Amino acid sequence: MSELISHGGFFRAVRYTSGFIPTLLVMSAIAALAWWGHAHNWKMPKASVLRGEEVEKDDWCADHNVPESVCVECHPELLPKAASISWCNTHGIPDCTLCQSGNAAGLQQAKLALEFAPRPTNLKACKLHERRLQLADDDAVTKSGLLTELVGTASERDPVVEFISAPGEIGYDQTKVAHLSSRSPGSVVRVFKRLGDKVKQGEVLAIIEAAEVGKAKSELLIAFGLFQLKSQILDSIKSSAGAVPDLRMREAEAAVRETELRLDAARQALVNLGLTLDETELRLATAEQLKFKLHFLAIPADVTAGFDPKKTTSSLLPLLAPMDGTVVSRDVVVGEIVDLAKTLFELVDTSSLWLTLDVKSEDAAKLKLESKQVIRFKSDATAEVLTGTIAWISTQADMKTRTVKIRANLADSAGQQKANTFGTGRVILREEPTAIVVPNAAVHSEGCCTVVFVCDKDFLKEGSLKVFNVRKVRIGAKDDRRTEIIVGLKTGERVVTTGSGMLLSELLRGGLGEGCACHGAK
Repeated sequence: MSELISHGGFFRAVRYTSGFIPTLLVMSAIAALAWWGHAHNWKMPKASVLRGEEVEKDDWCADHNVPESVCVECHPELLPKAASISWCNTHGIPDCTLCQSGNAAGLQQAKLALEFAPRPTNLKACKLHERRLQLADDDAVTKSGLLTELVGTASERDPVVEFISAPGEIGYDQTKVAHLSSRSPGSVVRVFKRLGDKVKQGEVLAIIEAAEVGKAKSELLIAFGLFQLKSQILDSIKSSAGAVPDLRMREAEAAVRETELRLDAARQALVNLGLTLDETELRLATAEQLKFKLHFLAIPADVTAGFDPKKTTSSLLPLLAPMDGTVVSRDVVVGEIVDLAKTLFELVDTSSLWLTLDVKSEDAAKLKLESKQVIRFKSDATAEVLTGTIAWISTQADMKTRTVKIRANLADSAGQQKANTFGTGRVILREEPTAIVVPNAAVHSEGCCTVVFVCDKDFLKEGSLKVFNVRKVRIGAKDDRRTEIIVGLKTGERVVTTGSGMLLSELLRGGLGEGCACHGAK
C-alpha cells in the first residue's frame, strides 16, 4: 500500500513540473537571443523606421566632434599631412622650416636670440605636433568665438626689446659744475648776475674789494721798480768798459737776478688770486703803464666803464665764469663780507646731464661697459624719452639697497629735463627690429611644449575644411601684448588668438587619450 502511495506522489510531481518546461525554454531562448544581439551591436530601430519613413545615415564622428564625411583624422586623404622632416637639434622643434630654407640672416638671428638667454624648450618625445584639430564648418567657427590673425614682424609695429628696468635719477654732470667763491676775503662791491642767467666763459659775475689784492699789486709795483733800477745799474757797469772791478759786476748781476725773482713771485701771487699778467708784457711795460694796467687787472673794459679810476681802489677782485653755463644758485649781495669758504655762485652747463640707475645685483652681471649698451629713460616730470649709453658701472653694491649704480651721459640741449628728478630707465640688452611676433593669446605653454595653432592655408576660403595644425615653437622676448617667436612660424601664416584655449583643451583631451609623452602617459 505504501509503495502505491509513493508511486502516486511521483506522478503528481512530474505532471506539476512539466507545466513549467515550455516557459523555461522560451525564457532561455530570449536570453540567448539578447546576448547574441548585444555581442553583435544590435540597436533599437528608430521610430521613423517603425513608421516606415526614409532614414538618413548618421554622419558624425564622435571622436573628433565633426561630421565624419569631412573628418580629416578619420579620412586623411581629404587633407594629406605634410611629410615629416625630422627633429631639429639646433632649434629644438620638429620639422624646422628655417633650417630647410637656408636663410642665413634668419638662422643668424635665431642663433643670437637662443644664445642670449635660456629659452623654454620642447620635449622631443612629445607627439602633440602631429595632431590636427577641426571644426565642422564656418558656422561652427563663428559660434565658437575663434579669432585669427596673420603672423607679422616687429618692424610693422615696434621692435622686440629685451631690457633691464631700474629706477633712476637725473642729475647735473659733475664735470660741468662750478662752485665759485672769492679767492680772497673781502666785501662785495658789485653783483652782475642773477639766478637763472646764462653766462659765457670769462664774464664777470661779481666784483669784490679785497685788501690782499691791493697788497699783491703794490708788491708787484715795488718789485718792478727795483728790477728796473738794478737792471739800469748793471747796464751802466757793463758800458764802463772795464773801469769797474769784476766783483762789482758780479754783485750787480746778482742783484738783478734777485729782483727778477721777487718780481716773478709778485706776479705769481696775482695769478694765484685769478689775476693773470703776461710775463713778456710785464718786462716791456713802463712803471706808469704797469700801474694803469694793474688798477683794473682782469676786469673787462665794459665793466670798468662803470667805475671812476680816481675814486676806485685798485684792490678789486673780479669773480669770473670759468665756463659757459647757467647760474643755478646765487648766495651773495652787495656789501656782504665774504671769505674763501662761502660759495657765492653755482654755475652749471645744463646741456649735459648724468643719469644714474640703481640696478638689481642679479641683473648687474648682464651689463657690459664695452658693449656701449643703450639706456632709455623716461622722467616722471615729462613724457620725453632720453637716450644715452652706459659710461660707468660701479664696482660695488650699495650697502643698504644692494643695488649697483650705473651712469649714462645724457644730452639735453633744449634744457627740458630737470636735475634731481626721478624716473624709470631701461638698459637695452637686445633689440631686434624684424622679429616674428604674435599676440600673447596665441601662445600656450603646456607641460613640456610651447605651441600655437596655425590655420590651414585655405582656412578663409568659403566651404573649406576648418583645420588647425599644432605647431611647436621657441619663444623669446615677451611684453604685455606680444610674444616673439624665434623659430617655428613664418610671416603670412595665420594663427588662432582669441579662443585658442578651447583648442588647447581639445588637444590635451585627445593627447591624454592617445598616451601623450609630455603628460606622463605610458
